[in-house]
Amino acid sequence: MKTLSLLVALLLTACVTINIYFPAAAAEKAADEIIKDIQDLKPEKTEPKPKASLTDWQIAACRLLEQSLDAIISSARADEADLTIDSADIRQLRSAMESRFTALQPNYAAGYIGIQADGLLVVRNIAGIPLKDRNQVTKLVAAENADRQQLYQAIANANGHPDWAGQIKSTFAGRWASNAQPGWWYQTSNGIWKQR
Repeated sequence: MKTLSLLVALLLTACVTINIYFPAAAAEKAADEIIKDIQDLKPEKTEPKPKASLTDWQIAACRLLEQSLDAIISSARADEADLTIDSADIRQLRSAMESRFTALQPNYAAGYIGIQADGLLVVRNIAGIPLKDRNQVTKLVAAENADRQQLYQAIANANGHPDWAGQIKSTFAGRWASNAQPGWWYQTSNGIWKQR
């Protein structure tokens, strides 16, 4: 009986389960990159931190420690999750959204449109839009929403996980609000409208 228990324990520890998980941090980083490109917001340049200089013996000690840890810990490490955000479909959608942004921006600034909690746009103040422009603003919002939905699915498809589209949409929803410019309206997760 003891041998059987030992054999079962060995078999259980030898099993390796590979979990395919949604890379949330990578999705946030990808969302920020795409949103900033669409809105033409270039990331601020920061000065690199000065590197501390190490002596030769400190470098040798670090290498020895790294080699020792590699010998103890399995060399099978999970790479930092990365989300592919480049494909022909994604480039085409980003280009359309970048082009459309110049027409959307004054409507954001005037408070005519806002970002809903789900990351899609909505016409918030139709009465404030000049009558001659209402149809155009409505069409812009509809086109933007369609492209956003397609973008999320294209990113999921490019990563080989079409089932991630909902999670990608959810991640982008938060990032659209976080990247809203001053004066823009966005809806919180509990349905309250706020102005950045």
